[in-house]
Amino acid sequence: MEQKTVLIGVTGCIAAYKTCEIVRGLQKAGVRCKVVMTEHATQFVGPLTFRSLTHEPVAVGLFDNPSDPIHHISLAQEADLFLIAPCTANVLAKVANGIADDLLTTTALSTTAPLVIAPAMNVHMYENPATIYNMGKLEARGVRIIEAGSGYLACGDVGRGRLADVSDIVSVVLAELGIRRNLEGRQVMVTAGPTVEPIDPVRYLSNHSSGKMGYALARAAAVRGARVTLVSGPVSLPKPEGVRVVQVRTACEMLAAAEEAFAVADLGVFAAAVADMRPKQVAAHKLKKGESDSALSCIELVRNPDILATCAASKGRRVIVGFAAETDDVVAYAKGKLASKGADLIVANEVGEGKVFGADSNQAWLIDAHGAEQLPLMSKDRLADVILDRAVSLLP
Repeated sequence: MEQKTVLIGVTGCIAAYKTCEIVRGLQKAGVRCKVVMTEHATQFVGPLTFRSLTHEPVAVGLFDNPSDPIHHISLAQEADLFLIAPCTANVLAKVANGIADDLLTTTALSTTAPLVIAPAMNVHMYENPATIYNMGKLEARGVRIIEAGSGYLACGDVGRGRLADVSDIVSVVLAELGIRRNLEGRQVMVTAGPTVEPIDPVRYLSNHSSGKMGYALARAAAVRGARVTLVSGPVSLPKPEGVRVVQVRTACEMLAAAEEAFAVADLGVFAAAVADMRPKQVAAHKLKKGESDSALSCIELVRNPDILATCAASKGRRVIVGFAAETDDVVAYAKGKLASKGADLIVANEVGEGKVFGADSNQAWLIDAHGAEQLPLMSKDRLADVILDRAVSLLP
């Protein structure tokens, strides 16, 4: 899934500290967060806190970024969604009536992105006819209002006005962004990258897999709410947010880690490019030219375990997605693999001449018991979503 950006407005309310939790909740779903604050908000939570959480500059004043003379426009254009949480009665009234007298309200007036507001204030302010009118006015314009909850308020009063639960705010924002959470409560195991099979302490057998497809699948599953274990061969990719990563090198190590993770999984996605063979013997020291020519010229190989078939043999009601990388007769070979391996779905790729390995895009076929579907060329992030859509439909 292409990464979405949420601009989060923070106003001068005691509940501002909860915005830190909102940021973390959205980040766990793969969302990029940027923060804009009112001057009053900085009295409750410092900009440094949000800068540390988001790794993004925090905007406060209309003129605090000399390199960007129209800061409110650039912020507005960057956002896929603008969330104001918490939103005071004062800022709510300003936004409802088009008043733009600081960076946050000016940005709110400038944005064409969906606007979501989570109010928080004293119960009497919340129930005041002016506030109720302003919320109705905003809703009539298509603004999503996440109504405040009831309970003990910071001022000592009891009633409606406390900021909605963080989890509810995060869920509403993800829904507005179109981010699916259809793997909530599920466990997913993904294998990714190559395996390396040592010949000696210096040399090994391997392949060109970059791990990008497997990592995209792990990220996408985590965004959908799954608890994800990523069993990864050696790659040069950052750890996906909210994903447990188990680092392995050889096929035998990958099998052991995959079996352990798959034992408690609902869905297994076997995207790794596992070496078919490995040297029968691994030299304890570097085999040198001249001294070890006979050993280097004839390396006896043995077959590696079939990780996909091994796990599929005991899958029960669990769903298994396998991958097939072929240079010719892609669909025919993939159909054979679907039957022989016991998978529920095979994602087939044509490899070679810059295709698939190391690329950021892919063109694939989805093969299942009902036939083959050819997909257009798309980013690996987008393909991960298409694969998971199909896999989710197969889950019991």
